[in-house]
Amino acid sequence: MSRLIVALDVPQPERAEALIDALYELDPIFKIGLEALFGYGERILAACAARDVRTFLDAKLHDIPRTVAAAMRALVRPNAHIVTVHAQGGHEMMRAAVEAAQARAAELGTTAPLVFAVTLLTSIAPEDLNELGLRGGTGENVTRLAALARDAGCAGVVCSAHEARDLKHFFGEDFLALTPGIRPRGEAHGDQKRVTTPADAVAAGADYLVVGRPITEAPDPLAAARAILDEMRGVAV
Repeated sequence: MSRLIVALDVPQPERAEALIDALYELDPIFKIGLEALFGYGERILAACAARDVRTFLDAKLHDIPRTVAAAMRALVRPNAHIVTVHAQGGHEMMRAAVEAAQARAAELGTTAPLVFAVTLLTSIAPEDLNELGLRGGTGENVTRLAALARDAGCAGVVCSAHEARDLKHFFGEDFLALTPGIRPRGEAHGDQKRVTTPADAVAAGADYLVVGRPITEAPDPLAAARAILDEMRGVAV
């Protein structure tokens, strides 16, 4: 089962559907973020269901527990493999999300999605922490939020690969790390600041790797995705 997540962060639904058609044979998970969820949510969810592909609903839920639980119930569906919440929403909110996911999946007779908690966005650099009122370094803040997420029942956290190794050390292999900000060597970083290569992310212990523009903007997305999978597998073997 592929651990590659392809980010469908494109403005046109037709482009997102074309990427699903081009890449589904590799069995990736397709990330549906805020741009797609708000712009053409029902259409892209229907396209994913038609191809029977796994989805990562990157909703980043962050509200009072009752509202987050209601939103989670609306997101759960048979092919929803991962749904995200914000760790800074607190223990009660994350616990409500996990319980809602499990309850709704039981009602539908399907497997509950993995709930991952976003720690610090990979667009946030260490020098940005002070203006956010966060004390300590990046690793310290990620570890603190990860502990909160683990205690709330989340399957793992979204973090950069720079923090994945320490998280595995502190929480064990069963607590999963999902890493965005993946860039093959030579690729532009864009608005990502804490980035790493696919090989380095796997070596650091990342369980899922999110790749967007290096695949979706490549002249041949299928070839680009295959190259990244080969790099991931070469380290994992």
